Amino acid sequence: MKKNIAIIMGGYSSEYQISLKSGNVVYDTLDRNKYNAYRIHIFKDKWVYVNNVGEEFPIDKNDFSTTVNSEKIAFDCVFNAIHGSPGEDGFMQGYFNLLNISHTSCSMYQAALSFNKRDFLATLKPYGIKMAENYYLNLGDPIDEEAIIKKVGLPCFVKANKAGSSFGISKVYKKEDLKAAIENSFKEDNEIIIEEFLDGVEVSVGVISYRGKTTVLPITEIVSENDFFDYQAKYEGQSQEITPARISEDYTNKVKTEAKKIYDILGMTGFSRSEFIFKNDEPYLLEMNTIPGLTRESILPQQAAAAGISLKDLFDNSIEEALKN
Repeated sequence: MKKNIAIIMGGYSSEYQISLKSGNVVYDTLDRNKYNAYRIHIFKDKWVYVNNVGEEFPIDKNDFSTTVNSEKIAFDCVFNAIHGSPGEDGFMQGYFNLLNISHTSCSMYQAALSFNKRDFLATLKPYGIKMAENYYLNLGDPIDEEAIIKKVGLPCFVKANKAGSSFGISKVYKKEDLKAAIENSFKEDNEIIIEEFLDGVEVSVGVISYRGKTTVLPITEIVSENDFFDYQAKYEGQSQEITPARISEDYTNKVKTEAKKIYDILGMTGFSRSEFIFKNDEPYLLEMNTIPGLTRESILPQQAAAAGISLKDLFDNSIEEALKN
């Protein structure tokens, strides 16, 4: 009997358009011989099932079901394709756990932790994971430019603490540009992180649970045409994403070991994609995404393809792992 799969997409953050693209790729790819796929749009003002002709049917939040032509539809598993809140920060994970509905993402705690860059890095630091020097600010804190520059140097990156797809991020070269960058980041979040600039090869490492085993996918080298790997570089073709990365066997082994170590330390399940930059021949962790992009241009699907895993197999495995767990 076919399983009913709800593909949740959209969300409450600036990333909702990317999420809709990811969710529709999942919808188009799932094996219809095994699954009945349903597109579920999650927005602040509505949660709805959207059928193939664009009709919307409300989701009953009491049990995450919908009713179509007097027939109630419940779901065997949720495929989470929401980047940002509430799909990547633990809220949807906690909701589905309470309802005892299987879902493809990690658990509530891991999602919330990894989404908060400051807490994520602080948790991993005692395990010897290398990372950039950083400085934290909350909205309303006094801004001591001298102290910031003394700690992280120039140039530096100013980032929204809880945001993705490079929203709310700036590269700052001069002291006089620091305040404007901080204000830009505060538009996305009330917490920000300011990091030293690491000058080295940037790579992205996907780690997934595949057929019951933690699997590190082929590494992607990021070569941005812009000043850094910003939104345009990620989604508008202004970068080269080279898989497998043009790095030595030593670099490959080091960064794969670190990425798997992080996945295991946190007790991760589902997808993850961690970003690193090499400094002094060592990989330095930048961040980890637990709902990485799943469009055909996205990095994780590229890595899966390099490993001989088709999109259909990647998504099917994710659902099977979720149902098993």
